[in-house]
Amino acid sequence: MRRLATIVLFAVPAAVGCGPPAPAGAAQEPEPRVIVTPLSDAGEVYRSMGFIVAGAPLPFVATIRYLAAAAPDSTLAVFALSLADHSLSFRRDGNEFVAQYHVEVVFGSDTSPVRQLVSDETVRVRSFQETLRADESVIYQQFVGLQPGVYTMSVSVRDRNSPASGRQARTDTVPRLAGPAIGWPIPVYRGEGRARLTEQPTLLLNPRATLPYGADSLSFYVETYGMPRGTRLAARALDQTGVEVWRDTVPLAGDATLATARLVVQPGELPVGRGRLEVSAVGVGAGQTVSAPFLVTFSDQWAVTSFDQMIALLRYFERQDWLAKLRQAAPAERPAVWREFYKTTDPVPITPENEALDEYFRRVQTANARFQEGGDPGWLTDRGEVFITLGEPDDVFDFSSDVARSGVRGIRWTYNQLRVTLFFQDQTGFGRFKLTPLSRAEYQRALVRVRHVP
Repeated sequence: MRRLATIVLFAVPAAVGCGPPAPAGAAQEPEPRVIVTPLSDAGEVYRSMGFIVAGAPLPFVATIRYLAAAAPDSTLAVFALSLADHSLSFRRDGNEFVAQYHVEVVFGSDTSPVRQLVSDETVRVRSFQETLRADESVIYQQFVGLQPGVYTMSVSVRDRNSPASGRQARTDTVPRLAGPAIGWPIPVYRGEGRARLTEQPTLLLNPRATLPYGADSLSFYVETYGMPRGTRLAARALDQTGVEVWRDTVPLAGDATLATARLVVQPGELPVGRGRLEVSAVGVGAGQTVSAPFLVTFSDQWAVTSFDQMIALLRYFERQDWLAKLRQAAPAERPAVWREFYKTTDPVPITPENEALDEYFRRVQTANARFQEGGDPGWLTDRGEVFITLGEPDDVFDFSSDVARSGVRGIRWTYNQLRVTLFFQDQTGFGRFKLTPLSRAEYQRALVRVRHVP
């Protein structure tokens, strides 16, 4: 799960680097409705939420939000971008590891002057392990004044120590925020905002609007303009099916020109999956409702958006005792049980990731890509099961070419350290390779040893 560590300020004040969760071997029935695609392409989830997303070789997620400016013909745009440490090339510098990246954001318009943000940023971490972080570990943000109108926005990020780069463009409309109005809720990690329109808000944005399940609070910063003194805001969170899962009413701080509020949803109050926050004024501005998307997930890397889907995906995970606890947990208990599961199974507690789970899901992804058989996902095949639990075999021999003599297509996997040889046979001739009965028994004995089951 992502957690925030020390925030480091660089030469450009708004750019920050930060450190923001059955018996062994027993055969199980396939669960064909479990889809692994979102696991390998979290970018699609963020793209569907309206974010600016770039893929490999330098993936990033960016967002832009708008606030009122002091001048009536201007709007304050808040641009934020996040990427992972492991996307950058680090070099040792004394007792630290240093990476550098270049950011360019261009706002082009037919009716307004072109505005451009250009900066070179540096990320410093203290350990090699931190350079491998795959979560949202680097956040870059800037404020820029724009005239209301339609813009073509181009975002480019380049690793200054390697050829890796990412680029994405989109068309966006910069609104004119004149009161009475409620500004777009902005997901933030922390910050007090501002007290006057002439000030630049003190905020650290949450560019992906992502909340680790059951671990952290989800916070939104909201501004209102031209609302009567004493106005209160009603906020509610809806899950991906449109069902209300949280509601609160908060007072505004400020005056009729500018008033602000922080909306905080405590850990465990939101279910896994995509959601939407809706905000409206109580008693005034009837019919005026603003909304913003958010995502509650087990990891912004995995982008699994259902508790049941996560349980199904963990079917081969080493700690089957904990998997049973997760299955049996009542909905209200799930966040606490998941937190304890994550903590207990984490082999390196000092890092924000759970390395055991990350390795497990890397194998799930690889198996899904390599071993698809007919309509069966690769991770639910016999070869996928063995690969996920035992890892890469030391030797693979395909004796299908000898089918004319043996009458059966087959593949042999050998694990030298385990002293195990397993045979997969295609008895039907349709490319579905199953463990032979003897190999299934041998595999189960090997799995007991690997999992250290007494």
